[in-house]
Amino acid sequence: MTDGPFLEDFKVGDVSRSSSGRTITQADNIWFSLLTNNANPIHIDQHYAAQTEFGRPLVNSILSIGVVTGLMVPATSQNGFALGWDEITLPNPLFEGDTLYADSEVVDVRESRSRPGWGIVKVRQRGIKQDGTIVLVMTRSFMVPTRAAAPKRARPPTPRD
Repeated sequence: MTDGPFLEDFKVGDVSRSSSGRTITQADNIWFSLLTNNANPIHIDQHYAAQTEFGRPLVNSILSIGVVTGLMVPATSQNGFALGWDEITLPNPLFEGDTLYADSEVVDVRESRSRPGWGIVKVRQRGIKQDGTIVLVMTRSFMVPTRAAAPKRARPPTPRD
C-alpha cells in the first residue's frame, strides 16, 4: 500500500493548507517564461515592467498555477493524476520575491464511472502571498485510488555493501 491520501480520505468541506511556501525568484520567473516561449516583457523585462501600472515584473501566471498545484500535491493528489484546472482567476498580482502559499477545499468527491477502485476529487485552491493577499483562485480535478485499489509504490533500493 502507498502513502495517502486515498479517495475515502476526502470529504466535502475539508480544508488543507500547504506545509511550506515557495519564494518566486527572478530566475524562476524568467526561466519559466522563456521555457514556455512566453516572451511578454511584463515577465522578463525590468525596464518595460517599471513603466507599467505594476512598476515591476509580474510572475508568469502559469508558473503561479504550477506552484500552487505543487504545494498542495502532498495533501491532495500524491497518489493520483491530474484531470484538469478550471475557473482560474488572478485577483491580485504576484511579484518576484513574493512567497506563495496555498490552501485547498474539497468541493466534490465521487467514484469514477469508468475506472473501478478510483474516484474523482474536485478542490478549490487558492494561492496566497506572504501578507495574506490572495493571488490565485482555481478549481482542480484529479483522480485518486481507494486504499484497496492503490498500486504498490516502488521503494528505494537497499544499498549493497
